[in-house]
Amino acid sequence: MAHPDAATFLGIHTEDHRLPNGTREAIEDQVAQARAHLATIEALDAGALSAEVRFERDIETHNLRLELFDLEEQRVWERRSTAIDGIGDPLFGLFARDFAALDERLASITSRLEAIPRFLAEHRTRARVPQVRLWQKLELEAAEQMPAFFDEMVVAGSILAEPERRRLAHAAAQAKVAVADYETFLRGTLATAVDSWPLGRERYAELLVRRAFDGLDADRILEIGFEQLQVQRTARAAAAHEIDPGLDEAAVIDQLKSDHPATFEEALNAYRDAMLRARSYLIEHDIVSVPNDERIEVVPTPEYLRRVIPFAAYFDAPKFDLKPQGIYVVTPSVDGDPSAMREHNRGSISNTSIHEAYPGHHLQLSVAGKHPSLTRLTTQAPEFVEGWGMYSEQMMREEGFDAEPNFRLSMHTDAIWRACRIILDVRMHRGEIGVAEAEAWLVEQTGFETAHARAEIRRYTYTPTYQLSYLLGKVLLLQLRADERVRLGDAFSLRRFHDTLLGSGSLPISFHRRRFAGEGGPAPS
Repeated sequence: MAHPDAATFLGIHTEDHRLPNGTREAIEDQVAQARAHLATIEALDAGALSAEVRFERDIETHNLRLELFDLEEQRVWERRSTAIDGIGDPLFGLFARDFAALDERLASITSRLEAIPRFLAEHRTRARVPQVRLWQKLELEAAEQMPAFFDEMVVAGSILAEPERRRLAHAAAQAKVAVADYETFLRGTLATAVDSWPLGRERYAELLVRRAFDGLDADRILEIGFEQLQVQRTARAAAAHEIDPGLDEAAVIDQLKSDHPATFEEALNAYRDAMLRARSYLIEHDIVSVPNDERIEVVPTPEYLRRVIPFAAYFDAPKFDLKPQGIYVVTPSVDGDPSAMREHNRGSISNTSIHEAYPGHHLQLSVAGKHPSLTRLTTQAPEFVEGWGMYSEQMMREEGFDAEPNFRLSMHTDAIWRACRIILDVRMHRGEIGVAEAEAWLVEQTGFETAHARAEIRRYTYTPTYQLSYLLGKVLLLQLRADERVRLGDAFSLRRFHDTLLGSGSLPISFHRRRFAGEGGPAPS
């Protein structure tokens, strides 16, 4: 199996003891396989296929063309060392999920720790061109945090018998040595590193075409970003006025940011409470179907991920686990920022929990994972996945959940941030604005603490078109909902609309639109 880490992510545990081949040759082989697979799919006679199979064929070709753009055109794998994610994520998937007894998972963790020196050595072979300086510094920061993660696993190994404990401790010690050696390699790349990372106008335009955004080009997407920035600013000002007409908007926002739990542990409990309240509300108000077998856990973000996940994130429930469980991570702070608890204010806790858990990522991805199509299993269109999370925030307020002005103010504050993401995604990757200017502008527009803004902007540099997907996806979903209301009239059902979307998988919204139009089967009614 070429991707044992992906197998773990999906809940296939026969290869949990392995790390993948980290070499440049492995990437080149992946490109060759994708090209061959695409040629085979394109050679199929579309006229001989059923409507459903033609639809699946279109999804598969969409996925492959995007993969090839990433590997052959964008080539981040060649210009950025990413080995820390390559070891951290496969370990985290074993450590945080209880799909098997802890001693069994620790045995696989030990084997993966033992493979780290080999994997890190192989990974260096990818760097045949000058590396991007900013990205290498990010990797160095992540590498510095990784030994503490190894220590957590050694502590957990106290339940093991003596021989297994010794093996785990030795594997962790050798992994630390390998990571230290890798850090030396990273520092060495800085001497020849470059500062150029944007895709540029032409390749960025090509990527937008491959993303299948219903024909929207970069200029129109940028317009939507500025339009939404104004819409959300106006709505936030109105919510602030509702809260206290006697205070200016900035004072109201400061007041709400100060309304937070006293400790991060209390904040985690507040996140858990908010998401469970939202789940109950969905069921009680017949908004969307909620499976009986979904599970989710809220945990602190691992230290090695905190500089790239400054707020919160969701890790999918593995499709093939016997009891799939999603993981909702929340970041205590970035670089020990003393102001970090202000970002865990009560309004933000509610909004983030809607986005990440119910009816956001956790519910959407849990339902998507039940679709029998392997093609759809490997489809993760950000404008739908992230757009659904943002759509959920607004839809829940429309349906009366946490609809008071303090919660709406937080929702509009988050939407202002996502409008900024649209603008910065386009402008940064077209080479119109640099990192320092982008950071300053983000702080100015959102009021973010500087450390959080810095973590945000760094992430944008290597994920072109991903960050704009959040609010753009919401805009596209709202338009699709409006179109369906017109098409169906009095027969429109909000629950049926939601169930159809979630049950179709994490497809690009343009594919969902085709599905509602009757492609790939009868039109939903």
